[in-house]
Amino acid sequence: MTRFRLYILTLFISLGSLAAGAAGKFQVSVATQTGGDDIEVGEQFYVYMKLDDIDGEPSAPDVPGAVVKYFTLSSQSSSMSSVNGKVTRSSSRTYVATCSATKEGSYSIGPFNVGDIRSNKASYTIVKAGSGSLSKLKQRQQQQQAAQQGAQSQLSDDDDNGPKFIGKGNEKLFLKASVSKTSAYEQEALVYTVKLYSSYAPIKFIGATEAPKFDGFVVEESDETSRSLHYETYNGHEYATAVIARYIIFPQMTGKLTVKGNTYTVSTDEQEYYDDPYFRMLTVRRPIQLNVTPNDLVIDVKPLPTPQPADFSGGVGQFSITSSLPSASLKTNQPASIVYEVKGSGNIKYVKLPDLNALYPKQLEVFTPTMQVDASSKGATVSGTVKFDYSFTPLEMGQYYIPEVSLVYFDPSTGRYEKSVAKGYTVDVDKGVLSEKSQTKNRLRFVDDLMPVGKLAKERVPVIYGFGYWLWFLIPALALVIVVFVYRRHLKSAADIVGTRMRKAGKVAARRLKKAAACMKTGDREKFYDEMLVALWGYVGAKLNIPTSELNRQNVAQRLTEAGASGEIVDNFVGVLDDCEFAKYAPGSGDDELKTVYQRGADVINELEDARLTGSQKQ
Repeated sequence: MTRFRLYILTLFISLGSLAAGAAGKFQVSVATQTGGDDIEVGEQFYVYMKLDDIDGEPSAPDVPGAVVKYFTLSSQSSSMSSVNGKVTRSSSRTYVATCSATKEGSYSIGPFNVGDIRSNKASYTIVKAGSGSLSKLKQRQQQQQAAQQGAQSQLSDDDDNGPKFIGKGNEKLFLKASVSKTSAYEQEALVYTVKLYSSYAPIKFIGATEAPKFDGFVVEESDETSRSLHYETYNGHEYATAVIARYIIFPQMTGKLTVKGNTYTVSTDEQEYYDDPYFRMLTVRRPIQLNVTPNDLVIDVKPLPTPQPADFSGGVGQFSITSSLPSASLKTNQPASIVYEVKGSGNIKYVKLPDLNALYPKQLEVFTPTMQVDASSKGATVSGTVKFDYSFTPLEMGQYYIPEVSLVYFDPSTGRYEKSVAKGYTVDVDKGVLSEKSQTKNRLRFVDDLMPVGKLAKERVPVIYGFGYWLWFLIPALALVIVVFVYRRHLKSAADIVGTRMRKAGKVAARRLKKAAACMKTGDREKFYDEMLVALWGYVGAKLNIPTSELNRQNVAQRLTEAGASGEIVDNFVGVLDDCEFAKYAPGSGDDELKTVYQRGADVINELEDARLTGSQKQ
């Protein structure tokens, strides 16, 4: 018997977008880790946002009574069917917000809008910590009993965990799914692999009819699939094998999560043998089509050990951090930069650094960093580097120490929280360009001759009785009071770091726009949109004193409205952000598009500067 050859022509069919005129559906639901009705303070729970046949993406929700830790695309699927020439397409996406309950009470969330589609409204209750423990304990016991019964059933019938056959699938061709670890920590990188086994003659992939369902996972697709066939013996039979799909998955919630395999359609020829009295043995090839799907997998996801360090970066894997400072000689009111580079493997794209404004001396004003991600799915994880380029401005002369910056991450291999430290620097700040107030400050000038020299006539009134004489004393005294008042205001303004940052938001945005203009001239489209987004987000964050963690479209629109910006300006600002986000990943059209986006961004910043926002001092 000769070895069979497998020719994989195509792996997936590119599924189209939603059919024109299809009605979308937007559902919101709340679920706990244990499946109970009530949520305890301190407990982690999840808000699911499921979009069926809807274009566009939802924003991270504001969850009353809780803090949102993660907001990710959990799963997505799409399908297409053709009946009598009529093509029908459908798609489904599920977003998950991982939340931590902070305050007791009865709350509701929603409705939300994506385009013209409006979601439902979901309710939930947060109770005092420990008050729901009895019901949750019973639920855990029931889950354990169900798991034990499932294990016994698996021992009695081993085929339940084997490959599934749909339609005309059989033991001659099947798919087998496997995962690198069936028990892992939250956010730990896992490898999900789909392997094809075939003993047929050459086959042809028609495509995947649906995508795998990674509910509760963030997915990175890997291109490390088989380019050649290998032969293996499985259950006493020899098969030609090939890895047709590989994903790096990161669990976003704890508990037992199920990964459901996707269905593949394969066509081949099945051989049939006939014993003819004249021609002896005849072989007839009959075309068949098989629909096969791999086995489902259950992964037990453990929560990260508690208590978590206060400065935990969210990284799960193995990482290291370094820093670089181009120059340690700085000048006041002149921008400088410092770069922190994180290297390693794991969920590196989601690593966050501490708030540098809380670490740095108050005399150094730090701005929102520019991130540069260079990571790819290789082997059993995602590895690479992430650079955080921080701009900062010295406000006063002197010698200052930029402290070390620690990156705290969780290492699944050791089961402990580890720390990597980037070195600190001592910087000397010299006198730079004077501020406008210092340049325009008036200096007092005194007149040497206070009175005219001459003979006093007997009939004349003494000079000391005249108003002019005392005026020479009143003017210097009044000038001294004014100088003291102006100087005290200057000291108060210099001590108000937040206010200084708000006042200089426009200048910092102008520098970023210059970088965007330079990228536009060189034709670097991706870097252009990155600089535009940094300018817009950095400006509104500094102008309204919004922390980086709270910068989102909904929050910015609300704060701009509260600060007194008109609805038209708010819509223009949010519209420029959306256009930049969309155009960054959409195919480029030309230089006119970049010029239009640049002009809109500059105009809306000028409009906000002219609006004199009354709420910009809100803390």
